[in-house]
Amino acid sequence: MKAKKPWLKKTKSSVYQLETKETFKIILIVCEGQTEKLYFESFPVLTLKVEAVDLKGQSKLKLIESTTLMLKSKDVEYDEVWCVFDMDLRNGEREFSDFDNAISKGRTLGYKIAYSNDSFELWYYLHYNYTEQKHHRKFYYKFLGERWGLNYEKSGKSYRFSKSIYLKLEEDAEASQENAIENGRRLLNIQSDLPFHQQNPVSLVYQLVVYLNENKRG
Repeated sequence: MKAKKPWLKKTKSSVYQLETKETFKIILIVCEGQTEKLYFESFPVLTLKVEAVDLKGQSKLKLIESTTLMLKSKDVEYDEVWCVFDMDLRNGEREFSDFDNAISKGRTLGYKIAYSNDSFELWYYLHYNYTEQKHHRKFYYKFLGERWGLNYEKSGKSYRFSKSIYLKLEEDAEASQENAIENGRRLLNIQSDLPFHQQNPVSLVYQLVVYLNENKRG
């Protein structure tokens, strides 16, 4: 299967490399923002090296193209490549097309796509509540701000705060990553036959989280 992935370099492996490859993997996570990058870097993984990149708000298709260019420039053999982005309802139908095409193109290239609609913050919200309502991202910002005692839209995306979110969710007795995973899976199951941009609310972040959890320290 690996030979079919265009970003894998053809190199001869030593016996030692072959023996250790199953216990040490490296993945690339390409994000459109700092919030996502810092969150995924916070996972206490043991058998996995996470290389997360913040592309600072590029369009979805541009993010896929930038990922491809990045892979061509790196002499690294990644076990998996993930692209993480969300919808932006402010841009209307142009965003729908960009969103759908980026997911399709990324998957064709062999990338895993952890997309969310309307925003990445839906993933945090699902730690606390399940919803099938099509909320705008400001709804999630307001909820999280009240929960965490700050103006989330103004301060929640800062470097310092974003870096604390993984632990904040882990330590909050009212939050449950297990529930968030189940909520995310449930939302996808009931909308998987719809075009990507019509799947709302949805967050495939749970799939990446499950993968990271499989490589966590005990």
